[in-house]
Amino acid sequence: MRLLIVEDEKRLALSLAKGLTAEGYAVDVVHDGREGLHQASEGSYDLVILDIMLPGMNGYRVCAALRAAGHEVPILMLTAKDGEYDEAEGLDTGADDYLTKPFSYVVLVARVKALLRRGGQGAGASPVHVHGDLKVDTAARRVFLGEAEVTLTTKEFAVLEQLVTRAGEVVSKAGILEHVWDFAYEGDPNIVEVYISTLRRKLRPGLIRTVRGAGYRLERER
Repeated sequence: MRLLIVEDEKRLALSLAKGLTAEGYAVDVVHDGREGLHQASEGSYDLVILDIMLPGMNGYRVCAALRAAGHEVPILMLTAKDGEYDEAEGLDTGADDYLTKPFSYVVLVARVKALLRRGGQGAGASPVHVHGDLKVDTAARRVFLGEAEVTLTTKEFAVLEQLVTRAGEVVSKAGILEHVWDFAYEGDPNIVEVYISTLRRKLRPGLIRTVRGAGYRLERER
């Protein structure tokens, strides 16, 4: 598997490249947006890790240009910005996933592997998860309950995504913290319960079941 890292923070880029190489990937690194676009267009890559704040051409424009040219390579965007607008803009330009700095390296590797698995399923793979009358579109970041669209914040969506992609399975609180807040989170782990409570209120109380001592499970109501 060949990966391209487009990141102007050289220390971070080289650190990521070293780690991903140790994971068994072939990794190329460039530090400029225009060079990143050229490299991604000319090279045969399985995934691009793309920073947003780049010299020459920002990540949004690089991503949009790749998609406009018909390149379907999975793109994981990195940014120091935090906010729903930034994430929405990144996804609207065609990015497949989004990670805010500072992030856990373990989480980045998990996201990379997930995107590579998704890419390996082929272009026909659907990003829409249907669970009873709940429909979650992970590409468009939209949620529907029956015919009604439900508005969720970025974190609420991320928590729900962890549950719906493993519907019927128990997802631990630690697992949700790792994927939504990452290992660097040092706040109250009960924050997960707060978001679960909010999702129950916005969706339906019986949709998410607490499995005492184990975690949470998304299940159909009878």
